[in-house]
Amino acid sequence: MPPGPKTGPALFLGLELATDQLRASIVDESLELVGVECVDFDTELPEFQTQGGIFTTPGDAYTTPVDMWVKALDFLLEKLSRNHDVTRIKSIGGCAQHAVVWWKSTPIPSFPALDPRLPFHSQLPTNTFSLPNTPIAQDTSAHTHALALEALLGGPDLMAARVGTCANASLLAAQLLRVRESWTSDVWSRTGKIQLASQFMASMIMGEWVNMGEAEACATGMWVHTGPGAQGASGLGRWDEGVLEIVGGNREEGRRIRTWLGDVEIAGGRKAAHISRYLCERYGFESDTIVTPFTSDYLSAYLSLCPSPGDAVLSFGPMDTLLTPAQHYLPTRLYSLFPHPAQDACEKRRYIAMLTSRNADVPRALVRDMYTKSWSAFDRLVAIVPPGGSIGLDDKLFSFWLLQGDSYPLSHVKGIYRFETGIKVNEFRDLRANPRCLLESQVLSFRFRWSRMIATGVLGSNINRSRGNVAQTPSPPTPQGQSSRSNIASSLGLSFDPYDYSTLPTRILVTGAAANFPSVANLAGDVFNAPVFMPSTQVDSAQVVPHRNAPATGFPGRASLGGAYFARWIWGKERSSAVGGSSAGRGLGGFEEEIRRLHGKRWVASSATPLRTNVNAPAGGNGGSGANSGTSTPYGHRSGLGSTVFVEEDEEEVEEMERSGGTLSSSFFVGGFADRDLGRDISRMRTLTGSTLDSVTSGGSLGAPSSAFTTPDPNASAGSPGGGVAGVVVPSTTTLTPVTAMPTSDAEAQIGLAKVAEADVDAFMTYAAIVPEYCRLEGMLCKSLV
Repeated sequence: MPPGPKTGPALFLGLELATDQLRASIVDESLELVGVECVDFDTELPEFQTQGGIFTTPGDAYTTPVDMWVKALDFLLEKLSRNHDVTRIKSIGGCAQHAVVWWKSTPIPSFPALDPRLPFHSQLPTNTFSLPNTPIAQDTSAHTHALALEALLGGPDLMAARVGTCANASLLAAQLLRVRESWTSDVWSRTGKIQLASQFMASMIMGEWVNMGEAEACATGMWVHTGPGAQGASGLGRWDEGVLEIVGGNREEGRRIRTWLGDVEIAGGRKAAHISRYLCERYGFESDTIVTPFTSDYLSAYLSLCPSPGDAVLSFGPMDTLLTPAQHYLPTRLYSLFPHPAQDACEKRRYIAMLTSRNADVPRALVRDMYTKSWSAFDRLVAIVPPGGSIGLDDKLFSFWLLQGDSYPLSHVKGIYRFETGIKVNEFRDLRANPRCLLESQVLSFRFRWSRMIATGVLGSNINRSRGNVAQTPSPPTPQGQSSRSNIASSLGLSFDPYDYSTLPTRILVTGAAANFPSVANLAGDVFNAPVFMPSTQVDSAQVVPHRNAPATGFPGRASLGGAYFARWIWGKERSSAVGGSSAGRGLGGFEEEIRRLHGKRWVASSATPLRTNVNAPAGGNGGSGANSGTSTPYGHRSGLGSTVFVEEDEEEVEEMERSGGTLSSSFFVGGFADRDLGRDISRMRTLTGSTLDSVTSGGSLGAPSSAFTTPDPNASAGSPGGGVAGVVVPSTTTLTPVTAMPTSDAEAQIGLAKVAEADVDAFMTYAAIVPEYCRLEGMLCKSLV
């Protein structure tokens, strides 16, 4: 569309360097979405020959070309200047995936001077970067180096106490150690500076070298945070010289790494600089445009949701994460802890606790390919299989898909493990239990680790179910109060009472492609006994493309929205300070408080009109090529196993059962069960799901299987359209029916959240009974007893 008039309300730009796209979201002063742009790496930059924005090789290596980012930034800025009035953009925020940029050492006293007549990529020499293809967050090739560093520091407990985190493959310290020990010496010797991807993006926008934020420094494994009492003054944190020496191999190289890293910006609640002259002259930005500190994509997405104390942000993706507000700095091996990236120096220090799992999209995609034909069939199986994969109380099924090196306590465990009646088996007797058991294992892991995290006191003492506007049924009383709960926990061999949900999250805020599956959203609500909310932008995007982590065309990425919100907050503080002499004037408070105030003000002024979720987005339909169908993994090609497991007759039997509310035949599951045995009524799900709707009606127009929902088998013959084994008849796949919004209170609706699943105390109690056995089996894996 043509640029608008050169005068008008202020706009705020958020940038997001994701794995597969470079995205931009523009909001106005009331945080209403007014513009969305993106550059898709695979389709718009085909010369780099990436798949999902990355290169994958056999093993654990996942890399991406830095030159591609530079060229994508040129393309994105060109789109922004062509389609929007950039003179109205008053502030720019942003974020990036976790990756490292290795600059060459010749010579870089300051950021390179740029000619506004030429794009970025034509002015950076081909030898600008000493490591042209850099590892990204999914890369686990440095896992053994992370474990070695942890051992040298005395183990996970001592390492966490020292640098705030224990071993994981994404640590910058582990990546540096791997490059020094495993790569050719010229990569190390030619390096003159290293930047995290977020610093790199900010430097390109500002035209000068940008310091790392403390939230990201705490994730490097080399930064010492001072903890409680910090007020944002300089010198409160430091690089650990001992760790730097270990990584560098000697003291001299450790000092060299220190110069590569530069200083750390402690206070994130202020502007970093103004936009570069190059961008003003080439694209038309105003010279007084503020640029805010950039941060990690997962922290920026967290900011966009404005979570309250007691909320849990559960993000499904290549790595699953659970983030929650924390009041204290109490580092342990159980979780990662970051200073809040949006806080003033005068504020009481706030933190964000994070639990992670690397075994996320990769196992989900592999199970889909092995046991079903599509995400639609995957979702239906999860919905109809009973909790624990069995109707019995003492014969539950458990599975652990640990395909990549993970963090504590599973840092030394790899493989696929299945258990029936507590005994390790190579495969379940009924293969159809695999999808549900995988998802249960992934969500139960977060539930178990949440309870252990609560016990440390890091989240504070006011985390309970009586907060906010979320009505909750009180915990069932016990005869002797807390002592009784302790006795229950001890009798079960646990450190917490699995039946007590008073300390569990009040709300679950979900993002990521897997959350679009109604069965997954319901499962999260059941395990935590909490209502599940999803950003309305994702709910609407899922109606167009339900199976991709990337948003549909015209819909904003949550991390880019977080950057735009942060830019709006900083601009308001700067303007208030200039007018009244204090950034605390004019009602401005902390980040979440101010964002909620702006949302509430817009809600009242617009007569309770929901936030706009897209700009010129398609109404619906096929999601495109599906190159990034929920994951970017080396398991992209279908194995063909699904064709032999889930054949046409079985699928038709499931659909017939769903339409009629009748029973499944005894041949469907070992032993057979009816809908009454599932502990719920199949015909009454808590959200409209693909399991309760006849998805064949939407799939009838698809004809041949669409690559949007399945990935073709390169070895399949032309006569096998479903990608199955020759001689097996495979029906056409059907479209996944995603979650839809349920009635949502104004408190959530005005900040752009929609309820997608309700809490169910009966289902919670079913999972509470499973938790002790799950914990026992996980403990056996950690101790290498199986």
